[in-house]
Amino acid sequence: MNLVMGEGAMVGQALLDNSDIDAVSFTGSTATGKKVAAASVAHNRKYQLEMGGKNPYVILDDADLDSAVDASINSAFYSTGQRCTATSRFVVTQGIHDRFIAAMSARMKTLIIDHALKSTTQIGPVVDARQLQQDLDYVALGRSEGAMLAFGGELLKREKKGFYLQPALFTGASNQMRLCREEIFGPVASVICVRDYEEAIAVANDTPFGLSAGIATSSLKYATHFKRHAEVGMVMVNLPTAGVDFHVPFGGRKASSMGSREQGSYAAEFFTVVKTSYTAA
Repeated sequence: MNLVMGEGAMVGQALLDNSDIDAVSFTGSTATGKKVAAASVAHNRKYQLEMGGKNPYVILDDADLDSAVDASINSAFYSTGQRCTATSRFVVTQGIHDRFIAAMSARMKTLIIDHALKSTTQIGPVVDARQLQQDLDYVALGRSEGAMLAFGGELLKREKKGFYLQPALFTGASNQMRLCREEIFGPVASVICVRDYEEAIAVANDTPFGLSAGIATSSLKYATHFKRHAEVGMVMVNLPTAGVDFHVPFGGRKASSMGSREQGSYAAEFFTVVKTSYTAA
């Protein structure tokens, strides 16, 4: 096996154009994933795609507030929000909405944002200048669309040079805003207020993506229904949406994934060629 390093646009295209390549496993944007699929079909090769997400976390009135906030902070802002499974939409029922916003804002004020190698750091810098600008552009977009910035979104300076951004939380958002429909891949999340569970799951599923989703509730009824009816590949109950075990299948639905699952026993399917053989007795 040969290891090839280089820019994805150059090395990736060379792989896609090579008819000797038997299979391609891709992780990246949905737009690029579609190009990988089209090129692979042209060469009749297998392809496996892990792409974008706009992952929802539903907070119901009966949720334990402290537990919900813990899971929400982890889901949206740890790893600086740069995880495909990160939560970027909080779908919150009206009975707990104001308390959830207040508790989230209070917790966000305590987050330690600093150099990633410091032992006390909770949120590290954004990966590079281009991603930082994208994050700032979405903060500006959210404001222009009418969402309210409840906390964060400010550039920070630290002793070690880096692209530090205070995690941002928007309220008053709607599922029609670009802020709530497009993948940001940064520490920017929005809160959508809904009446009840039925509206919550409808809003959660109203997205072209389907990677991961979470729900905070003490109701076995709602947890069970959500696990079955959330249109995603991975569902968390009272746990963060980001961060999964390596021995279980990883992948989603709709524009988030295509082909065999990654990880776990399902991962072997992609790297296996099934052959049926007959021999006369």
